[in-house]
Amino acid sequence: MVPGAAGALAAREDDRLTAPTFRGVFLTGLPGFLREGFLPLGAFYAGLKLEGLVAGITAAAVASVLVYLYERRAGRDALVVRISLGIVVVQSIVGLAANSATVYLAQPVLIAVAWGLAFLISIPLGRPLAGALAGAWYPFPPWLKESAAFKRVYGIESAVWGAYFLGRSAARLVALVHGGVESFLLVTILTGAPAMILLLAWSVRYSLRGLADVEPPA
Repeated sequence: MVPGAAGALAAREDDRLTAPTFRGVFLTGLPGFLREGFLPLGAFYAGLKLEGLVAGITAAAVASVLVYLYERRAGRDALVVRISLGIVVVQSIVGLAANSATVYLAQPVLIAVAWGLAFLISIPLGRPLAGALAGAWYPFPPWLKESAAFKRVYGIESAVWGAYFLGRSAARLVALVHGGVESFLLVTILTGAPAMILLLAWSVRYSLRGLADVEPPA
């Protein structure tokens, strides 16, 4: 085999998607996902009950910064963490200015609505948001991201996640307006970790099956 052909073959082999396992991908991303999604909310509620609104907002902001620093120190891309950190800054400023727990908690609900719409809008644009976020869990090669199979698989996942975010946001907003902080937190927990873990498990398994037979271009 000539050196040029050998180099091309080696490059192709390096660019080939390795065989990830459901357990490996799921356990790699799940801890960070739970840290990002629930530690700040838990810190807010603890601070709110112990010292009041200002303490709760401050505790949530500190928790978000610590999660961000942890993820960056671990060498992870932490795309969601960076976005969440920016949201926390705005949310904290607005919550403190309004001096209202309802205003503070309503903001992430509205942001979740925006996430749901973003998931749905990304599908006809050919850049499914679920695929972009999945890059923080597994290092997809560029050729795979541009493939039709990748867009199909993550287009379906984006539709499912978009519907989930919109439905959950509606339930949380109703609980916050008509039930108060405790009802809001209860709905957040019930529609949060249990549902998200199931959706994550489905997402990982569905993507592994959908992309298992995709081959790199010649």
